[in-house]
Amino acid sequence: MEVNAISVKDLCVDYGNQIALSNINLEITEGIYLSILGPNGSGKSTFLKTLIGLNREYTGKIEIYGKPISKIDPSIIGYVPQIKTLDKSFPAKAIELVLSGINHTWSIKSNKEAKSKAYSMMESLNSLEFADKRLSELSGGQLQKVYLARSLVRNPKILLLDEPATGVDFVCETNLNKIIGDYTKNNTITVLMVTHDWTSAFHHSSHILFLNRHQIFYGDKTNAFTDENLKLTFSHFADKHNVSFIMQKQ
Repeated sequence: MEVNAISVKDLCVDYGNQIALSNINLEITEGIYLSILGPNGSGKSTFLKTLIGLNREYTGKIEIYGKPISKIDPSIIGYVPQIKTLDKSFPAKAIELVLSGINHTWSIKSNKEAKSKAYSMMESLNSLEFADKRLSELSGGQLQKVYLARSLVRNPKILLLDEPATGVDFVCETNLNKIIGDYTKNNTITVLMVTHDWTSAFHHSSHILFLNRHQIFYGDKTNAFTDENLKLTFSHFADKHNVSFIMQKQ
């Protein structure tokens, strides 16, 4: 029996006189891997932040497993923000950041069970070798792994990823995609990932959401990448450009 992990009805987000999102309607089934694509300023990050309660300036209805955002246990959602928003200057070790996902706060002392769980998660993400390094000593790819470990260590039902591969090299991007893919195969988890990489989205996802402030398409990836959907998503929203997208079928 299918279970709806996320239900969004008539979602609209306005920042003053600027429309960030308008008329978004989705029923996201538990266990799907959803990639969210759209141009810069299309509302992708705003959508994720609204789902986790960071943005409360919206109208419409959002339910997580049948409950409003204010009523859910925060630990059921893991969130990995854009790497450019991560503060490497914070005086902490990588393992301490992962432990904060268990303790829900910064703490010098953690019990053996929590430490064992944190180290085990870092090992599963191939990041154990830099567990005791300062955040300031980590590369972009390493820092993303640490934040991913922090999100997954609490065993969330939903994982939100905001452009996890942006700012990391190809090898790190490949590793991150494999790590996330392997985790979803072994755990019942719903993944929503904002990305600019069409190839990665098609290869790793089961479903696609095209956004350009409005909902252009939501559904199975096999029906997503049509010329019409891509035009509506990536052509300029104010001017009618005759942009043509040629997709090669494999």
